[in-house]
Amino acid sequence: MSTVHITFDGERLSGREGQSIGGILLANGHRTWRTAAGSERGIFCGIGICQDCVVTVNGVEGVRACQRTACEGDAVEREERA
Repeated sequence: MSTVHITFDGERLSGREGQSIGGILLANGHRTWRTAAGSERGIFCGIGICQDCVVTVNGVEGVRACQRTACEGDAVEREERA
């Protein structure tokens, strides 16, 4: 399998081709990547229903990290919501 590289808040991360963004974040030690209502959030349901794992990808807000297959060079950013 090929390796894919993304950045998360400027940090370069590696994963496997076909892996979700959420999977790459988890595999690289990131358990949370969003703040909502004062609480840290990450993967909860893992199937795209709960929306706890949303991130900004290449400038597009509200992307579900558990559903989005990572592409080489994706720029992923944490989302902060009140």
